[in-house]
Amino acid sequence: MTLRESGDRDDPSTVDPSESEALSASRQAATPPSANVAPPEEARPVKSRRKRVRRVILATLALAILVGGGLKAHEWWRVGRFFVSTDDAYVQADISVLAAKVPGYLAAVPVVNGQAVRAGDVIARIDDGDYRLAQDAAHDKLVTQEATIARIGRQIEAAQAQLLQSAAQIDAARADSVRAAADYVRQQQLEKVDFVAKARMEQARADRDRTQAAEKGAEASLVAMKAQVEVLRAQRTEAEGLAAELRTAERRAARDLAFTIVHAPFDGVIGNKAVEAGAYVSPGSRIAALVPLQSVRIDANFKETQVEQMRPGQRVHIAVDAYPGRDIVGSVESLSPASGSVFSLLPPDNATGNFTKIVQRLPVRVHVPEDVAREGLLRPGLSVTVRVDTRDAVTRTAAMRP
Repeated sequence: MTLRESGDRDDPSTVDPSESEALSASRQAATPPSANVAPPEEARPVKSRRKRVRRVILATLALAILVGGGLKAHEWWRVGRFFVSTDDAYVQADISVLAAKVPGYLAAVPVVNGQAVRAGDVIARIDDGDYRLAQDAAHDKLVTQEATIARIGRQIEAAQAQLLQSAAQIDAARADSVRAAADYVRQQQLEKVDFVAKARMEQARADRDRTQAAEKGAEASLVAMKAQVEVLRAQRTEAEGLAAELRTAERRAARDLAFTIVHAPFDGVIGNKAVEAGAYVSPGSRIAALVPLQSVRIDANFKETQVEQMRPGQRVHIAVDAYPGRDIVGSVESLSPASGSVFSLLPPDNATGNFTKIVQRLPVRVHVPEDVAREGLLRPGLSVTVRVDTRDAVTRTAAMRP
C-alpha cells in the first residue's frame, strides 16, 4: 500500500461508510473501561456527601476550639489571673567553704566530691606533731608556775609565824624596859641621899636605855615582818596572774591541736574539693565546700510590677527544669528588703546623667518542703520556674475596700 492510499484511508471523506463503522467499533473496543467517564448523574451524590462530611468536620473543630477556648478563659478568670510567675529563679543553699584554721601539712583528706557526710565527720587531718609539743610545753610551764605559787604560800606562812614571834619579842622588850626604868628611878632616889654608888647609877641608866632600844628594835622588826608578808602576798598574786596566762596558753595550745582536725559543721554533701594529702595549708586555705541539700531554697527574682499582692506564706508551685512534669508546692518565705540592684557592687545613681527607666527585680525567697529537700534532687544552681498563688491576698484586699 502506498502513502497516498493510507492517507486516503484515514480521511473520512474518502472512507466507505461500512469501513467507518467498523473503524469506530474497533476504537471503542480498544479503549479501556476505566477511561470511561462516569455520567454526571452518578458524580453529583458523591460530591454532595463529601461536602457534608467536610462541613461536619469543620463545625466539630470550630466547636472544639470554642469549647477549649472557653474553658481556658474560664480557668484563667477563676485561677490563672491570680498567679504570678517567673523563670528567673534558681535553687540556692547556704554553702559552707571549709578552710584550715592552723597552718601545716595535710596528713589525710578522707573525703571525695559528692560524698555525703554527717555533722562531726572528719573532713581533713593536719599533721599535729608540733601542736602536741606546744601543748606539752604549755602544760609543763603551768605546772612549774603552780609549784612557785605553792612555795610562795609556804613563805607567807613562815613570815606570819615570824610576825607573831616579833610581836612576842616586843612584849618581852617592853617588860624589860619597864623594869629598867623603875630600877633607874629607884637608883635616882637613892642617889639623892648619897646611898648608892656612882657605878650602880650608871648601870641602871644603861639598862634603861638598852631596854628602850630593844623595845624599839622589836617594834621595827614587827613592821619589817608585816611588810615582808605583804611582799610575799603580792608575789603570790603576781604568780597566780602568770599562772592564769599559762592556763590560757595551754588552752590555746589544746585548741590549736583540736583545729588540726577539720570536722563537718552540719550534714551535707562534699563538693569542690581543692586539696589532697601532703599539701601545705595556711589559715584560711580552702579545703572543700559543704552543701546542705536538706535545707535548699528557691531564690526567685520577680519584677517590681508582680509583687503587689505577694505575701509571705502564699503557696508557690515550683517547676524544675531538670525534672519536667513534677509539680513541687512550696511557700513564700520572705521578700527582700531592697531590690537586687541596691545590693550590687556598683548601685545605680540616677541623680546624674540621662535616665532610662528599667524595671527592677525584687528577690523573693521560696521555702522548699523538708520532705522534698531531703530527697536530695534539688541541687544549688538548677533553674526553676515558680508560680505564686496570690488569691488569698486579693481576697483580703477586696474585703478591706469600702
